[in-house]
Amino acid sequence: MQGLKAIFKAAFPYQGDVLNLPVVDLDAAIPYYEKILACQVLSRTDQPIKSAILTRDNIQFGLAENGGDPTQDGCFFEVDNVETAFAEMKANGLDREEAGYDFQKYQRTFKVFFIIAPDGLCYCLGEPMLIL
Repeated sequence: MQGLKAIFKAAFPYQGDVLNLPVVDLDAAIPYYEKILACQVLSRTDQPIKSAILTRDNIQFGLAENGGDPTQDGCFFEVDNVETAFAEMKANGLDREEAGYDFQKYQRTFKVFFIIAPDGLCYCLGEPMLIL
């Protein structure tokens, strides 16, 4: 799978605001997203709170020092190929040998895996499955 890149197609927040995911330290959080998820910082601001919008492929999501608890929030990323997504993240430095794939149903059935970022946010990456 070397050289393959998953396409991030959509982002759905757990708590309702994909552009305002809570982190305690924005500056410490951003390098993980740039390295492991291969995201780019689209914009940053210090006012009214320290925050950043990150982007990759067809999605945008935001991190913010908003006082929220990162361990109680996160986001679901729909990807075109969940196995490629895991292989890419592992190649980028994700310290995990196995994805621990599971199947979950949200309006459709998805093959998924979960990661916890160092900032405490939980991410589920999933690919829709065709069920015949």
